[in-house]
Amino acid sequence: MNLKELLNRSGTYLAERLPVEKMNYASMVKKKEVPVHRLSWGYYMGGLALFFFMVQIVTGLMLLFYYQPTVSEAHASVEYITEHVPAGGLVRNIHSWASSLMIASVLVHLLTCFAMKAYAKPRELTWVTGVLLLGITFALGFTGYLLPWHQIAVNATKIGLETIEKVGDYLPGAMSDWPRQIKEIIQGEASVGQATLSRFFALHVIILPLAIFGVLGFHLLSVQLHGMSKGIDENPRRQEKFFPTFFLKDLRVWGVAFMVLFVLGLCLPFESLFPYPLFEPFDPKGSTPDGIKPEWYFFWIYYPLELLPLWVILLGSAILGGVLLATPWIFKNTSRKTLRIIAIAAGVYLVVMTVWGDAIYHLLKGQ
Repeated sequence: MNLKELLNRSGTYLAERLPVEKMNYASMVKKKEVPVHRLSWGYYMGGLALFFFMVQIVTGLMLLFYYQPTVSEAHASVEYITEHVPAGGLVRNIHSWASSLMIASVLVHLLTCFAMKAYAKPRELTWVTGVLLLGITFALGFTGYLLPWHQIAVNATKIGLETIEKVGDYLPGAMSDWPRQIKEIIQGEASVGQATLSRFFALHVIILPLAIFGVLGFHLLSVQLHGMSKGIDENPRRQEKFFPTFFLKDLRVWGVAFMVLFVLGLCLPFESLFPYPLFEPFDPKGSTPDGIKPEWYFFWIYYPLELLPLWVILLGSAILGGVLLATPWIFKNTSRKTLRIIAIAAGVYLVVMTVWGDAIYHLLKGQ
């Protein structure tokens, strides 16, 4: 195949996946329909993830008025926001809860799209950008966890960065040094310190949000061009208008989500209801606390990492990442019934490891 033929095929492929000539008011608003079936609730998850992201943007900007990204002031500034700024505790709690709920929504959205075969031609690029958004969302959670600069966050970040460096032990030749170089770039100095905090702050506040805006823009454009997937059946029995019927339902879901967020983040005069705790500030001379754990959305890989050799987890993670990105081609001819079984199994694993992972770990360790 010569270069000209390759370019022609690439152009044809992209034209089928991005038919921008269809982008008009009639097709995107007046004629757009949403299939109605048993998994119709799954269509709300993408919009819900977008809502939680917008909440994070707004509350994050509010927190920036007071947060100080230095190792000497970071914890004190978060403590000041929580205890002394009017409604500061409420804003911080909402920001933290929105982060967790956004990740949960993205995970459920991914599983429901998989179960409904929403990646099928011509939606391959929609799926791939969705997987990229999941990765960026996890990165947002990882970088944001360090910013309060408390004892558990700093030590958990150290463990995470050390794990990246250990990857080099399983790579051949010159590649074995790449993980160490990546760790040094992220960490910025010999140990987790000011340079690390500055890099995490820049990633969390500027670089990753910009990446989300770019990938999300492409993702939403693709969704609008191709419409909603057919769902669990090849020919859904009934469809409803996206605007105004589904759009108003979507807004109601957002309203309920905001009410839940507000209750979770609500600050009472003397104590918070469902607060995100602010642990003790990091003390470089202090001992590493027992039971260091990442946030809940990393439990699915944290507990297996405690039980299995690192190389098994690395190999499994690489395979999982490759399968997710290549899902439109690997599961091209898989039936929707089989896809639903796989999605349910994956969902059960995530719930079990998140809720009962600690109990399973101690049971298997005989503790």
